[in-house]
Amino acid sequence: MSEEIFDVVNERDEVVGQNTRREVHARGLLHRAIHVLVFNSRGEIFLQKRSMIKDREPGKWDSSSSGHVDSGEDYEACAVRELREEIGLIVPKTPELLFKISACTETDQEFVRVYRCQAKGPFELHPDEIDSGEWFVPEAVTRWMTGKPGDFARAFRLIWKKYLAAEKR
Repeated sequence: MSEEIFDVVNERDEVVGQNTRREVHARGLLHRAIHVLVFNSRGEIFLQKRSMIKDREPGKWDSSSSGHVDSGEDYEACAVRELREEIGLIVPKTPELLFKISACTETDQEFVRVYRCQAKGPFELHPDEIDSGEWFVPEAVTRWMTGKPGDFARAFRLIWKKYLAAEKR
């Protein structure tokens, strides 16, 4: 399998070049990613437990679906693609954009766009990406994250904090 190629961006999230996944991560170059929060009709959120073979944060709980934006791809197309590839969810349109996060240490130097959609499952989890997945009541996620933050991917901890703040508004 050929190595993924990402767009490298500047501090304004403008494309300035391309490089391999390995080089982008090794050199801490700014790049792009998406996260999608999938809720069911009861208001529960589906979280994935990252595969133990992942190169970043293996075995940590994370957003319903997430991934890097490929070179030449836009955020919206990536959100639709990642839902299909990771959990087998085919959506008729781009999920709702909730907010954006600028590249930082917590996101591994990724500019992130966070989306939300609704689905009921069951999902087909990609075994190279996800070990398991479960539905959680949001309050339970917050309590768990408060007590054991290390169980969660760093980017998801930041996303969850921003999500909760946005929901209070």
